Amino acid sequence: MRAYAGERDEYVSDANDAVSDASDAVGEPFTARVTVDGQGAVTGWNDGAARLLGYAPREILGRPATTLLADGSTAADLRPSPGLPRRQGTLALRHRDGRRLEARVLAHRRTGDQGDRGWFLVAAPAAPPRPEDDALMRWGFLRSPSCATSVYDTDLRLRRSNRTAQDALGLTEEELRGLRMTDVLPTPLSQEVERRMRQTLETGEPQYVENHARAPGEPREHAWSVHLHRVEDADGRVLGVAATGHDMTEQHRARERLQLIAEASSRIGGTLDVTRTAQELADVAVPGLADFLSVDLLTSFEQGREEQTATGGPLLLRRVAHQSVLPGAPEAVLALGDVDEYPAGSPPAESLRSGRAVRRRIDAAALPEWVAGDPLRVARVHDYGFHSLMAVPLSARGTTLGVVVLARHRRPDPFQADDVVLAEELAARAAVCIDNARRYTRERATSVALQRSLLPQRLPEQSAVEVASRYLPADVRAGVGGDWYDVIPLSGARVALVVGDVVGHGIHASATMGRLRTAVRTLADIDLPPDELLTHLDDLVGLLATGTDALGDPEAAGDVGATCLYAVYDPLVRRCTLARAGHPLPAVVTPDGEVELLALPAGPPLGLGGLPFESLEVELPEGSLLALYTDGLIVSRSRGGSGGGGAVDVDDGTSRLCRALAAPAASLDAVCDTVLADLIPRLPSDDVALLVARTRALDPSRIATWDVASDPAAVAETRKRAVDQLETWGLTDAAFVTELIVSELVTNAIRHGRPPVQLRLIHDRALICEVSDGGGTAPHMRRARTYDEGGRGLLLVAQLSRRWGTRPGAKGKTIWAEQTIDGPPGGSWL
Repeated sequence: MRAYAGERDEYVSDANDAVSDASDAVGEPFTARVTVDGQGAVTGWNDGAARLLGYAPREILGRPATTLLADGSTAADLRPSPGLPRRQGTLALRHRDGRRLEARVLAHRRTGDQGDRGWFLVAAPAAPPRPEDDALMRWGFLRSPSCATSVYDTDLRLRRSNRTAQDALGLTEEELRGLRMTDVLPTPLSQEVERRMRQTLETGEPQYVENHARAPGEPREHAWSVHLHRVEDADGRVLGVAATGHDMTEQHRARERLQLIAEASSRIGGTLDVTRTAQELADVAVPGLADFLSVDLLTSFEQGREEQTATGGPLLLRRVAHQSVLPGAPEAVLALGDVDEYPAGSPPAESLRSGRAVRRRIDAAALPEWVAGDPLRVARVHDYGFHSLMAVPLSARGTTLGVVVLARHRRPDPFQADDVVLAEELAARAAVCIDNARRYTRERATSVALQRSLLPQRLPEQSAVEVASRYLPADVRAGVGGDWYDVIPLSGARVALVVGDVVGHGIHASATMGRLRTAVRTLADIDLPPDELLTHLDDLVGLLATGTDALGDPEAAGDVGATCLYAVYDPLVRRCTLARAGHPLPAVVTPDGEVELLALPAGPPLGLGGLPFESLEVELPEGSLLALYTDGLIVSRSRGGSGGGGAVDVDDGTSRLCRALAAPAASLDAVCDTVLADLIPRLPSDDVALLVARTRALDPSRIATWDVASDPAAVAETRKRAVDQLETWGLTDAAFVTELIVSELVTNAIRHGRPPVQLRLIHDRALICEVSDGGGTAPHMRRARTYDEGGRGLLLVAQLSRRWGTRPGAKGKTIWAEQTIDGPPGGSWL
């Protein structure tokens, strides 16, 4: 025994508790219990050990355990128990009086409280079966509270069953004896169990079946795990089959709850849409938890305010989702989108005010007041048999959003406490997702409103081109971007067309777009050529990216980038000058229907700095269609399938655009609709801006041009020619003002400019007077003092014209002034 006690094997035992409780064990005087430390010394000795070997505790404690071994007995006599932290066998022991006796010994490895290791050994004399053992076995079988056991003969007819099996089937043993399972429960599941029974009888292999059944009178369905095994006598003769079932209802329901929560985690909140998220909650909980479920949100959030639910009175809620085990949810009182008033005392109102789930039983014979006062609800309760209801508040981040109402009318069992816990867990998860969707929807609406307010509300009237435009914000996942377009009237009846795209999405991108659009308008107002305008715009984007904004906000800086296409069309000469900064190529459709992409020089995106921009000048026949757009039109993830199955190739998108532009259309609006329908069948993953313009040409008869000699004496002749031309056009009412403007501008050009000097009158929506000279110095208006002889010319021009300005040319400059044709601006100028 000493050799065995000193072995270092891997067995570990919890025998300490057994030793401490030994005094309470039945038959303690007849069971020998001995403890041995790691050095092989006896440290524990009970009365049973003293009776077995004759030693009193004082005689053996502390002595080597080998004292107790008879000659020839070794640790090899104790064999390991497979898979258990112990050894067992028969040892030859020496009695105190010298007698040799054999005992069955069970040895456990033990570790003490102080970490010392040793052995706990148990030996008991073999006892013959007692007469009462059969009674113990029989009543233990019949009265087992957790195991439903039934025995069937070879014909699969029940012979014996215990109380638990009888309760599960709702019949006594006398009523069950001789019946088959399919007689008691005529269901497909019973047929499957009988099939497994036959298989067990034929093969002898045990079978395992899980089933669900509801005993008569039981309100809830139970889950059972059933083990089937063949019963044989001592000679191997097959007697029948035994079915042992364990009630796993609670484990099964816990597993179902976990599965439902896992399903909710994967299905609820997949989108940032309030209504769809609420419907996902309803779809998950029905039929797993309820037969009918509705989600109602407080109407106060539609106005962006928080409802004071703690106060008394009815609450207004809007139905946003519901689901039922019946197709079409016929038991619903409200249609989706309807608003209903829930009175004080109703479960939804109580739940919202208390912030906790409310569970109620519904008795059709004694309906509560909040139901009885509504004839439609009374009819639904009687028609569908509602018997149990639960209302759970939807709350997230300290804000109450609405309520979830769950009801049962097909499942007979009412809601239990564990159902409340599950419903609260599902509602909590859905509430966070609904609140996220609500917040995102509100922020996105703000971004869209900001962006649309920064875009042109209506395109200005001008004669150079006929225009139409479209803007589509990105879908809810991507967020609002920074795409924009603009149409800017310029001097000389010209027009500027611009389309841009700011990198990124959200309010920051929209705000940056507003800045760039304002900058483009400012630069266009001084008549910069397209390449120079993009150069100045590139500097601005670089400043936004390297420092704080004008208000000192560092978050407005960093990662600012944009693309832009700027075009100027002159209807007098039918020529268009274009330049781009990292933007897609524009498309031109000629009057005969041919479509081509203009080969503009590839300028870098805005914000890189240090790289030049080049412009291209092309002649466009009258009636040509010019299409400017952002890359969201030709590179859209929405065409890859549902949910966006990858970006579409740019070349493919461009080809589709050209085909759409070539299709005949009744109007420019129809052109825009056709393009969007062909290229953006669903919500785009990026913002889309589209601007199409059909070019016009000004009738040459509405343009008059004269060269002016660099002599002050030529001013009078020039005035006379201008007045004569106005008479030809039938604009004699504007002759006096025009005469004054021509006189001032021509005189300044002769006096302060350089030859050649030229006067041009343009009869468009306004009367335009332009004087060009070879000088590069731009004039500026100043306030003349009382006794100054000059300095009042441009002030006079500004007062008489609707607007005026100067623009640089390839050589020299042009001073221009526009006046309304109907009369002097602002009324009489006298």
